[in-house]
Amino acid sequence: MKPNVMIAGLSIALALAAAAPARADDGGPDLIFRKSTTFKLLTPNDKLAVYGIDDPLIDGIACHYTAPERGGLAGAFGLAEQTSDISLACRQYGPIKIKDKFEQGEVVFQERRSLFFKKMQIVRGCDAKRNILVYMTYSDKLVDGSPKNSTSSVPIQPWGASDATPPRCADFVR
Repeated sequence: MKPNVMIAGLSIALALAAAAPARADDGGPDLIFRKSTTFKLLTPNDKLAVYGIDDPLIDGIACHYTAPERGGLAGAFGLAEQTSDISLACRQYGPIKIKDKFEQGEVVFQERRSLFFKKMQIVRGCDAKRNILVYMTYSDKLVDGSPKNSTSSVPIQPWGASDATPPRCADFVR
């Protein structure tokens, strides 16, 4: 095998590995389920996939997002550019504990949506007046951004029988 062919093959393999979505065992999202949306005879179907993540800085908050996954030959090899249509819902599932200060719009989670130029991000902010955590997801491209986005808000509430006053997110914004 010629050295140029070996280098090209290695480059493609490394690019495919970098474009693969993160898995739960390495800090990535938990796949909840997938649902096929179109049938393709000899290649993988297009799907909608629902993933769950925990906010790494705030205990008691989980976000779920639904992202389309292209099938076909390009999708099978991880070469398809994924669309920007991602929905988001975040909820309190236990007592909220904010571990550290954060910036408005700080990235909670991100993943690639194409081989090189597009990524999806979930960012967090604080509506200090209402004591509500606000999460937004959007995708961006290096050359041409996307206005498609989704927002979810989580009011910080007491949890369970505890008489403890819930934290104020304004106290943790840098």
